[in-house]
Amino acid sequence: MKIAVLGTGMVGRTIAGALAGLGHDVVIGTRDPQATLARTEPDMMGTAPFAQWHAANTGIGVAAFADAATGAELIVNATNGAGSLAALSAAGSGNLAGKVVMDISNPLDFSQGMPPSLNPVNTDSLGEQIQRSFPEAKVVKTLNTMNAHVMVDPARVAGGDHSVFVSGNDADAKAAVTAILKGFGHRDVIDLGDITSARGAEMILPIWLRIWGALGTGEFNFKIAR
Repeated sequence: MKIAVLGTGMVGRTIAGALAGLGHDVVIGTRDPQATLARTEPDMMGTAPFAQWHAANTGIGVAAFADAATGAELIVNATNGAGSLAALSAAGSGNLAGKVVMDISNPLDFSQGMPPSLNPVNTDSLGEQIQRSFPEAKVVKTLNTMNAHVMVDPARVAGGDHSVFVSGNDADAKAAVTAILKGFGHRDVIDLGDITSARGAEMILPIWLRIWGALGTGEFNFKIAR
């Protein structure tokens, strides 16, 4: 499958590498490919410059958002939540129309410092905002409740015995995303319902952040026991 991963941070890189490892034709989308490849300093999270990662992953293309989305069959939104709508707008509504948009971002608001809050929250979600902004896209919220390494390698935590959620309005789109999740090794995929259920998935983040702080590691996930 031809897949565009929008976002060049740790999450985007990890997802792109894993998808390429599964045999997909992957391109990473960024606002300015030349500027992205020219950076020599770590990002705000301490992640090594993108060019270093790309030198070890030359089979993954790098393109502007719109160019990446044009040829893709499925698009992964791995951008910073605060910039997701702008990035997807740059990708172009026409390039998203009729396609699955797998949204793995979180609407984290750092304006008041750490830990971040959520915006939107309670009565709306980033997943819903994306669906409203691009009504012809088939948005599926997933994977936002764990760190990037667990997203693509669930066996590293409890042998993979934990849960991942999907939210979206289109059953076929959720089935396509579920197939990708199972390709990563996820076994317990829980369909929460339509895109409004993304509110619940996003609101897991406040407790996730506090567990991370208490444990000193992001190597954990939630298991729904039933």
